[in-house]
Amino acid sequence: MNADRSVGAEPTASAHKRFPHTSPARRALLRFGLTGAAALGATAALGTAPASATPTPTPTLTSRRRPETPDEALRELAAGNLRWRTFRERHPDESPAVRQSLTSGQHPFAVVLGCIDSRVPPELVFDQGLGDLMTVRSAGEVLDEAVLGSVAYGVLELDIPLVLVLGHQSCGAVKAAVEADESGERLPAHIQYIADQIAPNIDHTKEGDARVDSTIDVNVRAVRARLAAEPDLAAKVASGRLAIVGARYDLTNQRVRRLT
Repeated sequence: MNADRSVGAEPTASAHKRFPHTSPARRALLRFGLTGAAALGATAALGTAPASATPTPTPTLTSRRRPETPDEALRELAAGNLRWRTFRERHPDESPAVRQSLTSGQHPFAVVLGCIDSRVPPELVFDQGLGDLMTVRSAGEVLDEAVLGSVAYGVLELDIPLVLVLGHQSCGAVKAAVEADESGERLPAHIQYIADQIAPNIDHTKEGDARVDSTIDVNVRAVRARLAAEPDLAAKVASGRLAIVGARYDLTNQRVRRLT
């Protein structure tokens, strides 16, 4: 698995419980809408998919428990991604009772900081429902004060035990940043800010599509490291009450794998 390993252990029965609470660079970003064209093979993922995946009926909701620790949260995401990529989604926490209960408050178990790409919606990728995830999305997972404040709110105010930085295969924001770096062209208006934030993470040891693909991973690791260096978040990590994890979603097989 090289430097990558699974996010969370193989899902167990307990993990299935529910819980409450005109230039190349410009064309890459504008014409293709923050998408890309690189393709990857299968790699280590959140869990191991069965040889055949037959859709199963949605179970009756009888008992729900919110993951309280970082490990429990990772296991729940692992179980959800396994259901997603084997076409056994449960679409949990959408019932009238759940919707009504959420009018009085929310208790999500993970913050997912992901890209704005329409192909990677966290609630679907992890088969979660209303009130389960706090999602923060920006092109290329770029951080600014609003994003930092949003992540901090989830951790400090809602006591969420897990922050997952989720990059993805064929990220158009990363591709545009790489191509702008190579051509020296400036991108339109605020889009240049995104490229500027990604630029320090460009892997110049690689060429072509390999450079884009590697930069996707380097960028996730850099964002994760910056979050981990935030004093308030670092204190919670040190106490064992929080984990900040980097991961990558591969479009070709719908798997999420942890980046170390």
